[in-house]
Amino acid sequence: MGTLGQMLGDLAAREHAVGLVRLGQASIALAGGGRIVLIDPFLSPHPDRLVPPPITPDELTMVDLVLVTHEHWDHLDAAACVGIARAAPQALFACPEPVVSQLTAAGISEERVRGVRPGRAYELAGVTVWPVAAKHGLHTADAYSFGEVNGVPRFLGYVVELGGVRLYHAGDTIVYDELGETVRALEPQVALLPINGRDWYREREDIVGNLDIREAAHLAVEIGAELLVPLHYDMFAVNLADPGALVRYVHDRQLPVNVLVLQVARPVLLQPVRTVGR
Repeated sequence: MGTLGQMLGDLAAREHAVGLVRLGQASIALAGGGRIVLIDPFLSPHPDRLVPPPITPDELTMVDLVLVTHEHWDHLDAAACVGIARAAPQALFACPEPVVSQLTAAGISEERVRGVRPGRAYELAGVTVWPVAAKHGLHTADAYSFGEVNGVPRFLGYVVELGGVRLYHAGDTIVYDELGETVRALEPQVALLPINGRDWYREREDIVGNLDIREAAHLAVEIGAELLVPLHYDMFAVNLADPGALVRYVHDRQLPVNVLVLQVARPVLLQPVRTVGR
């Protein structure tokens, strides 16, 4: 079958489909339309990891674009980003504007880093990307907010168009008033949403939470997604969730969205049922 890196290369050759590979936590690899995109690649060893890194940065030689949603270390893995930059000299890196300095300070050259903000589309390495504001927090003391610096959010999600498919990766977020309407207007067919939720006990440990299972299910419906892929539920013992409960919730309420629970490092190929316009 070949290595995961080889499989991503094969998937990238598909013109009218996108390969989707879950790498653990919120880490996702997308491949299609001749491009490979990584979102929040958390690939460094850590003593508390429950899911070992399924691929090393030096294997990711064909990556075109790395999207970082925010600066928490399980999303902005600086060592992994530097390793990817070294292995894939063609790769660009995009992150919220207030976070750019963290990538450049890690050793990625300024000309390869793009700071982005909501409200416009970006063409990055041949991939169309729409940043979407996320509500999160560096600590529970500043949660839940957009973390704005001079009016620019430091927490983002992204709608990405690749291989004729639009996917919304929410990053770390809770629901806020404009979120559903904003994302629905971008017509994503696939929603990649965190499901670990939040509670007083975790917040007491300074763990800033996310959508819970119910919120993820209804947000996916609100934005018109055909497919919901749960994320952010498997990596740390203090911050787990049950994707099976999401499946049951959607099934029991007959919500108009499909749920796909992806095994780590097991690629799937998605082809759009409906087309979207630019």
